Amino acid sequence: MVNVSLRGLKKSYGSVAVVHGVDLDVYDGEFIVLVGPSGCGKSTILRMIAGLEGITDGELSIADRVVNHLGAKDRNLAMVFQDYALYPHMTVADNIGFGLKMHGIPAGERTQRVKEVAELLQLTPYLDRKPRALSGGQRQRVAMGRALSRSAQLFLFDEPLSNLDAKLRTEVRTQIKLLHQKLQMTSIFVTHDQTEAMTLADRIVCLEGGRIAQIGTPEELYNFPRNIFVATFIGSPQINLLEAEGHGRTLTLRDGQVLEMPSDIAALEQKRPVHLAIRPEDLTDESRKNSTDIFQPLDMDYLLAETVGSDTFVIGELDGTRLTARCASTMRPDLGSRIRLHVNVGRLHLFDRETSLRI
Repeated sequence: MVNVSLRGLKKSYGSVAVVHGVDLDVYDGEFIVLVGPSGCGKSTILRMIAGLEGITDGELSIADRVVNHLGAKDRNLAMVFQDYALYPHMTVADNIGFGLKMHGIPAGERTQRVKEVAELLQLTPYLDRKPRALSGGQRQRVAMGRALSRSAQLFLFDEPLSNLDAKLRTEVRTQIKLLHQKLQMTSIFVTHDQTEAMTLADRIVCLEGGRIAQIGTPEELYNFPRNIFVATFIGSPQINLLEAEGHGRTLTLRDGQVLEMPSDIAALEQKRPVHLAIRPEDLTDESRKNSTDIFQPLDMDYLLAETVGSDTFVIGELDGTRLTARCASTMRPDLGSRIRLHVNVGRLHLFDRETSLRI
């Protein structure tokens, strides 16, 4: 196991800066997920940690040792790539044991370690097969097995699930989570999928434009987003955003509707323009209201409904803004009708409209 420390880490390609002074500590045995949209710098940071990209400025330490100028092979880490990177002419057993062979591990020890990893990843029945005879999920597990067989001090995952279909993504994601719970290996995982980040991470590092927007547990980023970017990136369906004027505990929407915040939320001392953010589960129909929360009505124009099992996501429009509400599966308004939903005002999120920061 190992800790990782990034201090002022920067990366530029010529005059174009892509990572802007990132500070991050990854603790021993922790599962960290770097998440963000394409081009935010998450894979570049991972590749700098791996030694596959040079560091323009700053300091990178692994196990309390500065490794800026060490090559990838000298950092004692293992990496799982998006495209599996398996040797098509080798069997599963040979693919898993390839790194061990290159490091001069004797055949007997190599065979034993391959066997242990195969059992861990439920690959034992496939050890004599070639990659072409495996499903996408099985190939990705072989790639993970090759990494695990090396007993590396640090494991890096570069969007390893993005080539899999939805069902396989869920299966392999579960396998990764179970492996981490069992082995407690220090891991850094890169993804653009916030669902993967929320389900896998001990802590999430949400990146925007080569900078850290927020670091925290999945619950912290979901319930207390630091700014509008984090609020809108984390959560599915996406959080609803409305413009309002806030004063005291009163929020006046652009169409004149008023919401009153409960007394346990700090009042706004001065009148100010705000973004009001509402999670879809906090905007619902009459049947989903409960007695423990404070709900207030919100009227909008009904557009359509999307049923997902026991839930129906009702999509409406308020003063030109689309809103999504999580409602009972039986809710079926008439097309084009005006509907009344209910807001859990105790779970509102307010952001300054000028700075986009949480109020």
